[in-house]
Amino acid sequence: MKKTLFDKIWDSHVVREEEGFPAILYIDAHFIHEVTSPQAFDGLRKRGIPVARVDRTWATADHNVPTKDQHLPIKELLSRKQVEMLEKNCREFGVELFGLGHPWQGIVHVIGPELGVTKPGMTIVCGDSHTSTHGAFGSIAFGIGTSEVEQVLASQSILQYKPKTMKIEVNGMLKKGVVAKDIILYIISKLSASGGTGYFVEYAGSAIRDLSMEGRMTICNMSIEMGARGGMIAPDEKTYEYMKGRTFMPKGKAWDEAVSYWKTLPSDDDAEYDRVEVFDAADIEPMITYGTNPGMGIKINERLPIHNEKLSESEKKQLKKSLEYMGLEEGQPILGQKVDYVFFGSCTNSRIEDFRLAAQILKGRKKADHIEAILVPGSTQVLEQAKKEGLDTIFADAGFELRGAGCSACLGMNEDKIPPGKYCVSTSNRNFEGRQGPGARTMLVSPLTAAATAITGVVTDPREFL
Repeated sequence: MKKTLFDKIWDSHVVREEEGFPAILYIDAHFIHEVTSPQAFDGLRKRGIPVARVDRTWATADHNVPTKDQHLPIKELLSRKQVEMLEKNCREFGVELFGLGHPWQGIVHVIGPELGVTKPGMTIVCGDSHTSTHGAFGSIAFGIGTSEVEQVLASQSILQYKPKTMKIEVNGMLKKGVVAKDIILYIISKLSASGGTGYFVEYAGSAIRDLSMEGRMTICNMSIEMGARGGMIAPDEKTYEYMKGRTFMPKGKAWDEAVSYWKTLPSDDDAEYDRVEVFDAADIEPMITYGTNPGMGIKINERLPIHNEKLSESEKKQLKKSLEYMGLEEGQPILGQKVDYVFFGSCTNSRIEDFRLAAQILKGRKKADHIEAILVPGSTQVLEQAKKEGLDTIFADAGFELRGAGCSACLGMNEDKIPPGKYCVSTSNRNFEGRQGPGARTMLVSPLTAAATAITGVVTDPREFL
């Protein structure tokens, strides 16, 4: 029987399954952070059991950490307590922690690939929905809840029902100024924020194959934003080139053997999926969201939607509520909308390639005077690489503040929040009400669009600067 990439990995990791019950799925790598792990560790403590595989458990501090003055005590009480609990739990249970001050500290979905923990053919979980990022390497990676974190810590396995499979093909050449973030925002705008519910998505097609590994991670990262369980892309030579030589990758003969296995993973010809969607890359433009879920996106040169007979009653209510929250009007152009903040960062767009994209536009230019521009690398290694390439000088000259690694203003869980009523053009992944802080108004864009907008102070088509 011909199998998909997903089927091959899933079937090889099932420990046991019975009709009508979830499968027991073995987990190769378990990433943990300070937000969803304290209760899980407490559950182990109460039951008097250890972490089953400390060698397959990877810990870092990212959600609650400050991005300024990281050498000082954390100011916010809850954030400080959660980070301290992670440190305590990792010491007690023997889990290695890449905490503040560690050269490998960073956002969990950034450090996994850059350290070489993430590999094709793996099952990967973390108490964070954007674990789907790791699927860019041809792995089954998905977010789990706190009770499931405890399951994996205790047994290195998890109970899971097998999801349906969907293939999303994007074929053709991308236009100038269109990058991976635009592709995934476009797809979500077409399928909606719930269009992938119940599915595990495999992305394919010539436009996907042409993307760098950083671009592929951006695509898979936002699979969850259309309701999918996760996203993945089959490994190829580009994947192996990115991975080779990284800290936790196999070396020598073991590397050659691993590559031989990884080459068996791509979906078989004529493998069947439960659903297939096909898109033309030529139809994709720089994208931007205008509402309060990632599916509410338009091409940057389009006008906001209006209430009409094509919309259902629930869609009309959602559109009205979202526009009221965002302070926007139906039918208005999004170009030229004044912005207050520009945020570069998050597990979606905080890798060195994202910073290089921004630098293309920012070099020799300055941000608008009224713009607060925050640039937060996804890891300490990304920060050091940016400095090595001189990108920090470009950003400083442009008036940007380059900070330490962390999740930062992606979510209102740390000190980096967008004030109520302020507009933030952001390279992050979610635009829900209050996501970046109570009352904050978020517009999701690519690094190119964020850089162009920072210069003009209003929503701007990046192609004007390319």
